[in-house]
Amino acid sequence: MKKKKSKEPIIPVARGETIRQKIISVLNGQTLSAKNLSAETGVPEKEIYEHLEHIQMSVSKRENPLIIVPAECKKCGFVFKKRDKLKKPGKCPVCRSELIQEPLFSIKKIT
Repeated sequence: MKKKKSKEPIIPVARGETIRQKIISVLNGQTLSAKNLSAETGVPEKEIYEHLEHIQMSVSKRENPLIIVPAECKKCGFVFKKRDKLKKPGKCPVCRSELIQEPLFSIKKIT
């Protein structure tokens, strides 16, 4: 015996924001580290960096770019201005200290 299929259309499950949309809305008007973003969104910190890279590309096309406050050595004050990677550096190239303030991220508030 064959089962008859119902003729009613399948309605997809309603979804909320995507992870990247959630990160953008959390960063809107706030400055946070990846660790803080992880706590706010419930996404592991390792994944936050991957999402931020994509957000950086997509948001730069609009008028509200991703703003990155570069990492800074807490011991000698060296600022990692030219660093392309979004992750926190391991050591300071000047004093070799591992006491590094992680980079901070924000998006200009959409008006």
